[in-house]
Amino acid sequence: MPLLGFGVYQNYDARSSVLEAFRAGYRHVDSAQVYRNEPAVGEAVRDSGIDRSEFFITTKCVSRHHGYESTLKGVDASLAKFGFDYIDLFLIHDPYSGTERRLATYRALQDARKAGKIRSVGVSNYGINHLQEIVDAKYDMPAVNQIELHPFCQQRPIVDYCREHSIVVQAYCPIIRGQMDHPIIQMIAQNLLRWSLQKGFVPLPKSATPERIRSNTQLYDFELEPEEMVQLDGLDRGKEGSISWNPVDAP
Repeated sequence: MPLLGFGVYQNYDARSSVLEAFRAGYRHVDSAQVYRNEPAVGEAVRDSGIDRSEFFITTKCVSRHHGYESTLKGVDASLAKFGFDYIDLFLIHDPYSGTERRLATYRALQDARKAGKIRSVGVSNYGINHLQEIVDAKYDMPAVNQIELHPFCQQRPIVDYCREHSIVVQAYCPIIRGQMDHPIIQMIAQNLLRWSLQKGFVPLPKSATPERIRSNTQLYDFELEPEEMVQLDGLDRGKEGSISWNPVDAP
């Protein structure tokens, strides 16, 4: 899995921006069934002229479609919309469906992985209790937990739990959706993305602007100094710092 992903939330005409992201060097795209752009992402992969095996494509199933049979049907629907033979990573999008349906959905994704339709199974917006129920059910641990993560919302207990169980942490809203009015951040999105990489996360910035798509990849020729990391670490407001739905406390 590439360490930098390209988010396509609310990007309903995603083909052109995904192609621009590919030209900038991205090979990891984060989509979802409810984003309604799986066909556009699949088209961009084909139109890129780059072999499908070079890309890492993620999608997700939202809680209203959870359940064993509905999830299996959803996997087939996503494959058809993308036009792919397999999906690299399939996530449970949120935990709102309750324990029974969450576990049924997770079992369906594991079975889809065994059938070769998806390569890895993960979750999104999962708190510790949601992850622990997977452990208690004796299922394989998720490969990924994708959560809101940036200096204002660091979700440290969840991150610590994921690291303890070797779960990769993906960070959505890594550049705070442009709400960078704090003097420490100084309006530089790359600082936020670099902070995320240096923390060991997989950031998923989104943009439809070619210049920003390209600039968000310029992360590998500098590092934040230890004192800069300490300053950014000190911005944490816990759940109060959320700018998205962040349903990690769902029952």
